[in-house]
Amino acid sequence: MSEKTSGAVSKLQLSTPEISLKTVSKLITLKVKRYDPDAGRYKLSIYRVSVSRFDTVLDALLKVVRDQDHTLSVRYSCRMGICGSCAMMINGVPRLACMTNAISLGDVIEIEPLKNFPPVKDLFVDMDQMFRKHRSVKPWLIRGDEEEQFTAKKEYLQKPEEVDTYRLFSTCIKCGACMAACPTVASNPDFLGPMVLAQAYRWSADSRDEGAHIRFDIVDNPNGVFGCHFAGACSAVCPKNSDPALAIQLLRKSILRGKR
Repeated sequence: MSEKTSGAVSKLQLSTPEISLKTVSKLITLKVKRYDPDAGRYKLSIYRVSVSRFDTVLDALLKVVRDQDHTLSVRYSCRMGICGSCAMMINGVPRLACMTNAISLGDVIEIEPLKNFPPVKDLFVDMDQMFRKHRSVKPWLIRGDEEEQFTAKKEYLQKPEEVDTYRLFSTCIKCGACMAACPTVASNPDFLGPMVLAQAYRWSADSRDEGAHIRFDIVDNPNGVFGCHFAGACSAVCPKNSDPALAIQLLRKSILRGKR
């Protein structure tokens, strides 16, 4: 299977062995595929790192940066699975490095930049195109009376069941893992992608929103909701379990039923 289709479900090996509570620390090998922007190609760097049973892959990488190789570039921020900055390919699967236990992955961990994104340097990639696509579906509340929206005297009330229609999809942190796993994104750079389509549904399903018809016109095409092959790889790798594959199917259903 080519690199472009490595996001297919058949490549997703998400199970990990149980961690023995008796294991205090362990010496592991990190095989890091790094992009060199000056040479315009990848190179492989190998590091030996001691990790405890509580250390994440991000912890291991930061130990490398601190103690072995100051030139290794890694993007991260919150270190608690909220910002989405540290998404990368770990043993062939898009994951958040800060939420992936290192010692549970075995003696050797293979790390590389996210698939389907232009590499910038080492392990971080350019996400500008993803966020441009995200902005294109207008991921905010659209109201018929814009003046009222920005001068509202009270909040827009919602019932619990109305919140439940989009709550699952609102947990997305835009980390790009689903985009890296999607085989359609790999083969069609114009495809909006699972994160973008899921967010189009999230805002359209919000009872406070009045702009679903605008978003439906944007995504109702082969590069939008009908470009999805429903491989399900996006939901399989989502670190927040926000199920973008389900959101895409609900979006498609709404469009086909003419709910604009």
